[in-house]
Amino acid sequence: MDISSRLEMWQELAEMCGLITVQQSLQQVWRLLLLCLICRLCFRLGGVSTVKHVTSVLAGMYGLFLFFELHMLWVLLLSALCYLVLLLSRHSSSRGLFLSVVILIYLLIGELHLIDMVTWHKIRGSQMVVAMKAISLAFDLDRGAVGTLPSPAEFLGYVLFVGTVVFGPWISFSSYKNAIEGRKLSWLWLQSFSLSLLKSQICLLVSTCIAPYLFTLFIPVQGNTVTQKWLHAYETAVSFHFSNYFVGHLSEGTSMLAGAGFTEEKDNIRWDMSVVKPLSVEMPRSMVMVVTSWNIPMSRWLKTYVFKNTVKLGTFPAILVTYTASALLHGLSFHLGAVLLSLGFITYVEHVLRKRLASIFSACILSRPCTSDCSHQHKKEYWVMLLNVVFSFLAIFHLTYLGSMFDPGDDEQEVEEGYAAIHTIQRWSELNWASHWVVFACWVFYRLIQ
Repeated sequence: MDISSRLEMWQELAEMCGLITVQQSLQQVWRLLLLCLICRLCFRLGGVSTVKHVTSVLAGMYGLFLFFELHMLWVLLLSALCYLVLLLSRHSSSRGLFLSVVILIYLLIGELHLIDMVTWHKIRGSQMVVAMKAISLAFDLDRGAVGTLPSPAEFLGYVLFVGTVVFGPWISFSSYKNAIEGRKLSWLWLQSFSLSLLKSQICLLVSTCIAPYLFTLFIPVQGNTVTQKWLHAYETAVSFHFSNYFVGHLSEGTSMLAGAGFTEEKDNIRWDMSVVKPLSVEMPRSMVMVVTSWNIPMSRWLKTYVFKNTVKLGTFPAILVTYTASALLHGLSFHLGAVLLSLGFITYVEHVLRKRLASIFSACILSRPCTSDCSHQHKKEYWVMLLNVVFSFLAIFHLTYLGSMFDPGDDEQEVEEGYAAIHTIQRWSELNWASHWVVFACWVFYRLIQ
């Protein structure tokens, strides 16, 4: 394909895909953005805190209705159930664990018996956000971080907060309390949420109109059958990644627009909510950094309320429990469960292997960047940087493999209901289970040098 033909294809792609994608996206979210702004202005006006909580509840309910119509009742039912459990167990010291079990049972029964799969997958994100907020509040009550059980209006205002209830992310109860105080409007606030919304649209365009044609229109690469399989897997993975960045940046924008997502240092307020870090995923130092950068608030939630509560079982069991909890929150989806549990093994093996190699060579090759005052003798030598680059390419290899299953194919019904197990097995078998074999080889190597 010559340059003129390629330019013509790019123009056609921009017109037929780019403009339509952005237009449809804005049509879907502009009313939610308006709700967030109204909520922010109401918080700013001041008044009784109960009125602010009720405003948050009503705005959140209407936001859910805009996206899910009457199916929003399932989210409201979960919210009411969570508060009822907290109320009945208010004298217990294990409210977090008890509520987690109740929520898990509710989600399993709902997915298996109460509602069709297509609808359940549509509301799954909001269900997960509500569940995470309620569980974190329960554990904070157990630890004394939150003094008393909030009132019904306060609790529902938190879990149904309009800035997070549709697209996320999870925010703590204290962050919600700060949001309803109504910090003053500022140019920094306007710039911050606007930039997040702009980045979300750019990521949507990449996911929809660029990534699927990466090696056909933008970076023409030819190869044999095996090479083409991996190139297609990389396109699929990148498209999936940027769809996640779209949601992440959009959730940053809605959260800050509604008044959440800032840090306060003395009199200085920084609107600095960060949900995703695309560069840390696409050009990763390690799979550990990928996991923490994929969804920063959820990673923080899992570490605080799952990993730290189970680490007494041992590091590896705690990692498995953490990834299992994440998989269950995402629903009974074989492909997501397979990816998350595979991630658990990959990140553990990578962590222990790099830790052992860093000890042997006294070099800064850990999964996370070393601090400037670390005890390693070798910090920025060429061979140290080369080893880190090798591990970076290994992480990209794992990401390509894991993301290959998110190819929608021709069956839209399968996408709406969730991929079947055969889809996952077929995609990974086409790539000869390469990532799993590499992880196993790394683990064997680690055991040999331990």
